[in-house]
Amino acid sequence: MDISILDMPILDTRQGKDLTGTLIADIVLGLLSYVAQRERENIRERQTEGIAAARARGVRFGRREKAPPHDFDDLRRRWQAGEFTAEAFASRCGVCRATLFKWLKVNQCIL
Repeated sequence: MDISILDMPILDTRQGKDLTGTLIADIVLGLLSYVAQRERENIRERQTEGIAAARARGVRFGRREKAPPHDFDDLRRRWQAGEFTAEAFASRCGVCRATLFKWLKVNQCIL
């Protein structure tokens, strides 16, 4: 692999394929790799700090929670009576089964 840094012709390894050129290429690649890794770590640290600061300000992340429909209790009673399946219950509420069971668990309605 050759390295050519336009504003540093001394590091151009395309011409010199000798031991010195290879050594310089290895050193430069190692240094650039180290710098990139440190920058990635700094970005991750700043991101973590930013998220913590946002949470301290009360910012909420993720999708907004969906509230159960106004007739949820009636639908729940009918589902518990066996009038329809959990899939149909979730469909009538306009959510997936996981959300339905989350609502039931929060309201402590699971049989």
